[in-house]
Amino acid sequence: MSFFAPPPTITTEIFARLPENLRRPRRSAWADANRPGRETDSFLEGPSFDRQGRLYVTDIPNGRVFRISTVGEWEQIAEYDGWPNGLKIHRDGRIFITCYKHGIMELDAATGKVTPFLDSVGSESFKGVNDLVFASNGDLYFTDQGQTGLQDPTGRVYRYSTTGVLTCLLDTIPSPNGIVVDAKATYLLVAVTRANQIWRIPLHPSGLVGKVGCFSHLHGGPSGPDGLALDENGGLLVAHAGFGTVWHLSPRAEPLARIASCVPGFSTTNLAFGGPDRRTLFITESETGTILKAELQVSGLPMFSHQ
Repeated sequence: MSFFAPPPTITTEIFARLPENLRRPRRSAWADANRPGRETDSFLEGPSFDRQGRLYVTDIPNGRVFRISTVGEWEQIAEYDGWPNGLKIHRDGRIFITCYKHGIMELDAATGKVTPFLDSVGSESFKGVNDLVFASNGDLYFTDQGQTGLQDPTGRVYRYSTTGVLTCLLDTIPSPNGIVVDAKATYLLVAVTRANQIWRIPLHPSGLVGKVGCFSHLHGGPSGPDGLALDENGGLLVAHAGFGTVWHLSPRAEPLARIASCVPGFSTTNLAFGGPDRRTLFITESETGTILKAELQVSGLPMFSHQ
């Protein structure tokens, strides 16, 4: 049941499409696990903008990172033996990647070298890290999803402080995915893909975690909520993978708009605000290897890495 009328639909357009010469249709270990039996030429994720307005995206099964110019020209800047997913740029210019194979990695965009930053916890490997975000004070929060789901609700959310302390905040999540933190670092929102929910995790000065709740419950579908972004008013943008949609929710979780994919694919995986006024939403549609964009009436929350 829904308590709300259907929200208005905002249309998207194509910003850029992965060029044919960069596509690699093949089966892979990642594709066999996540796209069973299908050849996959790419799977785009992790959109993030640098100070020059260039868009970075990852390609999970092929271990690649691309940089896209402001006019949509693609450039491969890295390839390594890994499965890069989320990507964020620190305020000092360093580029961090959540790599399913290896943990938190650091990318040197000038050389294309990818090196480990945080590859284990207490001498154990991560389940398979997924996405990350930096808080205003520089603390790093990230999700450790692996193959967790309703059958195995043991996904985790970690904080890595600026002092180098790694803390597991929560370890009972069925498939934690996208993650955002509010401007004052008072709460996290986490996409819980297999439960089709967005969880809200209060951040207390004491470091204790309590009263974790469900901020929003999506209707369902073959996948669920994936990447997240916040607007400057505290509204939440949710990439609904498997439904070809980004939902725009108010700070009270009321549906404000449905941002619909204009391409045949339904795999809207992640999103980032860009453009000179941060009112253009860029969306990775991973089934077709396309970057979509939509113009909104509200600006995205500034990434602290760009201040």
